[in-house]
Amino acid sequence: MAGILIIAHAPFATALRDCISHIYGGLPARIGVIDVSPDCDPVQQVAFANSEIERLKEENGALVLTDMFGATPANIAGRLASLPDVRVLCGVNLPMLVRAVCYRATPLDTLVDKALAGATKGVHAIGPATPAAIAPTAESGDCLPALPPEAASADCIPALPPEADLTQKADSAGL
Repeated sequence: MAGILIIAHAPFATALRDCISHIYGGLPARIGVIDVSPDCDPVQQVAFANSEIERLKEENGALVLTDMFGATPANIAGRLASLPDVRVLCGVNLPMLVRAVCYRATPLDTLVDKALAGATKGVHAIGPATPAAIAPTAESGDCLPALPPEAASADCIPALPPEADLTQKADSAGL
């Protein structure tokens, strides 16, 4: 099974790993993280990333997932792209990571395709005008959805009440 290394702005990499641990009821083997802090030394991070790839790499290689193209974590990850049997994908999200874990026993290029498909298929608008999702069939080769097909969209309860204040506060950091 391919090893997976997540390199992202702190604490995003660890948060993604913790989500996978929650979803699977424990952390699957060969998943590593590097949380890149604002004050890190990129040269040291590249050296650490190389050692993590060697530790995580399996017979079908390793997949590196990073958050934002052009940012320091992606630049660190990009240094690994020239290694044999290592692929690097930018724009990691939880659906991409779940799909990568699900298909890590496949050949590396297939794993890349499945992870990219998971990333894009996992992004949806949610609202009253959103059409219901069509669940893939078991023979389609995709991971089955977490909710059974008979689950109604009303079963999804929003995490915040409608009256929640989502405006950025004056004393908080923004993008």
